[in-house]
Amino acid sequence: MAKIKTKFDKTAADNRTVSTGVRTLEELQKQYAGASASAKGGMGGGPGPGRPGGGPGHGRGPGVRAKGKPKNMRATVKRLLSYVAAYKVGLIFVFLFMIINTATSLIGGYVLRPIINTVADAATPAAERIAYLASILLVLGCVYAVGIITNYLQARLMLRISQNATEALRRDLFNAVQGLPIRFFDTNPTGETMSRFTNDIDNIDMMINNSLTQMVSGTISLIGTFVMMLYTNVWLTIITIVFIPIFAKGGGLIAKLSTRYYSGQQAALGAVNGYIEESVSGQKVVKVFNHEHICEEEFTALNDDMRDKQFKAQFWGGVMGPIMGNTSQISYALTAGIGGLLCLAGRFDVGGLSLFVNYSRQFSMPINMISQQMATILAALACAERVFAVMDEKPEEADREKAVLFPQESRGRVELDHVTFGYNPDKVILRDITLTAEPGQKIAFVGSTGAGKTTVTNLLNRFYDIQEGEIRIDGVPIRDYKRQSLRSGIAMVLQDTHLFTGTVMENIRYGRLDATDEEVVEAAKTASAHSFIMRLSEGYQTRLEGDGANLSQGQRQLLNIARAALSKAPILVLDEATSSVDTRTERHIEHGLARLMQNRTTFVIAHRLSTVRNSDAIMVLEHGQIIERGNHEELLALKGRYYELYTGVKELD
Repeated sequence: MAKIKTKFDKTAADNRTVSTGVRTLEELQKQYAGASASAKGGMGGGPGPGRPGGGPGHGRGPGVRAKGKPKNMRATVKRLLSYVAAYKVGLIFVFLFMIINTATSLIGGYVLRPIINTVADAATPAAERIAYLASILLVLGCVYAVGIITNYLQARLMLRISQNATEALRRDLFNAVQGLPIRFFDTNPTGETMSRFTNDIDNIDMMINNSLTQMVSGTISLIGTFVMMLYTNVWLTIITIVFIPIFAKGGGLIAKLSTRYYSGQQAALGAVNGYIEESVSGQKVVKVFNHEHICEEEFTALNDDMRDKQFKAQFWGGVMGPIMGNTSQISYALTAGIGGLLCLAGRFDVGGLSLFVNYSRQFSMPINMISQQMATILAALACAERVFAVMDEKPEEADREKAVLFPQESRGRVELDHVTFGYNPDKVILRDITLTAEPGQKIAFVGSTGAGKTTVTNLLNRFYDIQEGEIRIDGVPIRDYKRQSLRSGIAMVLQDTHLFTGTVMENIRYGRLDATDEEVVEAAKTASAHSFIMRLSEGYQTRLEGDGANLSQGQRQLLNIARAALSKAPILVLDEATSSVDTRTERHIEHGLARLMQNRTTFVIAHRLSTVRNSDAIMVLEHGQIIERGNHEELLALKGRYYELYTGVKELD
């Protein structure tokens, strides 16, 4: 018996080892890299199957830089410059200030030559040397003062230009997103869209304000320094130029290494942030299923990986300065040595030598600056390409030329005439749907998940256009209505509630912006939301944040129902409107919904069949087809699919 028990314990231990569910580092990196759902990276994802806390968001973590290069650099640069070119006068002044600033720096350095030569000349009386030195220092002070002023003006002006340009870019992107069809949002993760507004535009702003400025300033400084070096001594200039390929090659190799490791560091950072966000937001699920140890082990793997990548990135990022600095010191020493020999031979003056070695030291700085900014500029251009890709998405189809406004006195008669539709042409969702909803009728859709119930309501609003058949309201095809006007005639209460940051009254008024406070209160009473609103700390002026996180799910849904009640739309769609409300609350709002549906054509989608019993007609959908239709009693008498769903005789698919 003991042997059997021992064998059982060993098997159980083995099973525990196999079933721990700890993912490998590679699996974690693949799932969470770049998935931080911070404010900069977008919203997090919903709960994922088999994972504590749910799936990752689709955004990018703070500071995550875009990888790769733009696919069409010329077109991207041209389009991005069009935003900056709107401020041509300002750019001219920025360029002028850069030239003046560089000139003052070079002139200030050149003044050292006569100072050194004069002071070092023992034949000149001391009083004359002091007077000369005082006058030169005064000139030098004025030169540097001009440099400081122009540098300030250039930085201030360029900052204004970059902020205005990115503001215009962000505005155009937001306006473009407003015009995109629902299909775009259904097929693109929210976090990916959010990252265009945050990370991508932030990187573009940094490029315009910093990287681009440093590139232009560095180029001007490089050219100016080279000219002054040639003017000072041609032979020493040739010696200095010999070291340029060494600077460029060394800087390029180090930059390539550091860029690779920085990319790895940012990916690791995104993975850690994404995992933390998911685990913290899903702590209840983690604790219920005792996954704490799994989370600890997986986080340790990600954290250790980030530490290693950060070490390499910081090492190669920090080694750039010393290596390039020591390389320039070799050039500096060689130039100083040869220049000293020329001075001894009487072919060069001491002041000129001091001036030249100073220029040669400055000469390598713009080269390093330009090489370091190239990676940032390429990354920002890749971000710009991502932004422009969203802006170039095909917007909603324009209204027909002779489209009419939805009538304010609409009767609300809705007809679906042999409607066939599929989100993808090769996969049909609805097949030959025909029905008529008379004004004021309540039409319910029931059926298995995925049968196409919600799709019907999406088509009413023209979120999608049908492939075959026709939908008419008051006898007019919905394609002949202006799209915004059509949607103003249809009020919706969706299964997924969404509340905006603002007061309770402002959220209800979203249903009709010109509604008075009294109308808002009346709508809340209609939805049976008034009593709980008055129990809030500030009543209707209570501020909601975080999608109404300080309210229960049922209370949030009641506000959505009140929002629909405020609308004067003749057609009402309730898509699982009471799915998040408990049975007691559901009964409490039934009379409110009854008032809400008076004189409105109502479409109801519900899994709780008790909510559709009093419907004028019930449509049973299966596999995109209406297989049964009739009222509650008629469908029960058929003892078909509706009977199975209502009585539970057969399990729901």
